[in-house]
Amino acid sequence: MAAPSEIIFEVIESDEGGYEARALGHSIFTQGEDWNELKEMAREAVLCHFDEIDTPKVIRLHQVREEAIAV
Repeated sequence: MAAPSEIIFEVIESDEGGYEARALGHSIFTQGEDWNELKEMAREAVLCHFDEIDTPKVIRLHQVREEAIAV
């Protein structure tokens, strides 16, 4: 099986502040106090999760914003 060329994280703002990110299709979760820290933590988590030969070449952070509005 070929290594994935990219991995996608769904990112939400944490209730406690900062960001939380969960990889789609993989058991990887990380968080960061700000966007730059989140990027570094996502990179570190991916490098820890995959063997060197299987590591995706691109990490995509997809920020999701959920908002409820009254009708």
